[in-house]
Amino acid sequence: MEGGSSSLDAAIESLLNTEKQCRLAGDVAGTRKAAVDIVELCFKDAAWKTLNDQIVVLSKRRGQLKQAITAVVQKAMEYIDVTPDVETRIELIKTLSSVAAGKIYVEIERARLIKRLAKIKEEQGKIDEAAEIMQEVAVETFGSMAKTEKLAFILEQVRLCLDRQDYVRAQILSRKISPRVFDADTSKDKKKPKEGDNMVQEAPADVPSLLELKRIYYELMIRYYSHNNDYLEICRCYKSIYEIPSIKEDPAKWTPILRKICWFLVLAPHDPMQSSLLNATLEDKNLSEIPNFRLLLKQVVTMEVIQWTKLWEFFKDEYENEKNLLGGALGTKAAEDLKLRIIEHNILVVSKYYSRITLKRLADLLCLSLQEAEKHISDMVNSKALIAKIDRPMGIVSFRTAQDSNGVLNSWASNLEKLLDLVEKSCHQIHKETMIHKAVLKA
Repeated sequence: MEGGSSSLDAAIESLLNTEKQCRLAGDVAGTRKAAVDIVELCFKDAAWKTLNDQIVVLSKRRGQLKQAITAVVQKAMEYIDVTPDVETRIELIKTLSSVAAGKIYVEIERARLIKRLAKIKEEQGKIDEAAEIMQEVAVETFGSMAKTEKLAFILEQVRLCLDRQDYVRAQILSRKISPRVFDADTSKDKKKPKEGDNMVQEAPADVPSLLELKRIYYELMIRYYSHNNDYLEICRCYKSIYEIPSIKEDPAKWTPILRKICWFLVLAPHDPMQSSLLNATLEDKNLSEIPNFRLLLKQVVTMEVIQWTKLWEFFKDEYENEKNLLGGALGTKAAEDLKLRIIEHNILVVSKYYSRITLKRLADLLCLSLQEAEKHISDMVNSKALIAKIDRPMGIVSFRTAQDSNGVLNSWASNLEKLLDLVEKSCHQIHKETMIHKAVLKA
């Protein structure tokens, strides 16, 4: 073994001299070949520690050529998968990563190394460490990296942050991706392979396609929004997944997603965006394939009071089924929120038909106690979803909007105009009748 080691050292020494001569002579091809030969020699002898040392030595040599360092890093990366154990693999990755750090010409290789190291750490159960490692690299600044590889890298950073429940950082990282990037036409990118002066590298084979990345992105965003119970945003994410051609063409894939869209639409608080999405979903022809959900959305859109008990009896089985399918995403909180949304819908319906109503009658219509009815109205007024005033001693709720003096004067002027218009029409009709009557008498 000792003889083998000394012969390896001698061969390396000889190659280092050759490398030095080529480097000083400015021979790029010769320097690159000598450096790669050293790496190959260490690999053939399975001298992993020597390999790590030589990579560092080669990178630190005075006036070392970029091409030589790039070749050494790329060659050594091929050996990562054939390392004898995990420790050796981690050591080699760390060595290559430290050599590539701060060198713009091997930034993509460093990003790939970091990703591999993070994967190993995750497999060892060290999620926090994996997330910290991944956050060291800002791939969005890499000009020569393929777009899909950049997206895949950022999505991996977001996933690790969500796994360690660091929701703030996950949101910051997710904002580096604009959803518009998924709708870009991929065929156009191939016509302009240059970005700045660098050639854009091809993405590795294991990087998913743009549409697959779109699905992964929205699934991660659903995980993020589920943490805050932001039902409308969850619904919009499902809507984007639903629009992916591969999903829209397969009923087995789009049916569960459309069901989720319907549930989260109903759970979302009433606002213009929710209303617009609700109407757009109702116009979807695929909704006729799941009639129960079409009925649910129809009830929410129709300006009529919904009986909560009847609705819950009808949809309880669907809800339980969805709850099991989602793996607990529709939990007990969602059931409470669904009841709350139905109550809010009913209050809005009542406010459309009544300008004043007794609190007792309102509570009867909503199937609530007086205290609950008052609490829900107060909450809606606070959230600016409703304009109302409660006269507690009299027990009357007024849904009228308070008008300023200009508004009052304008309404009076408008009413007077209508009145005079009616008087004029009446006079005209009377005059007409009189003329006809006189004509009949003369005849």
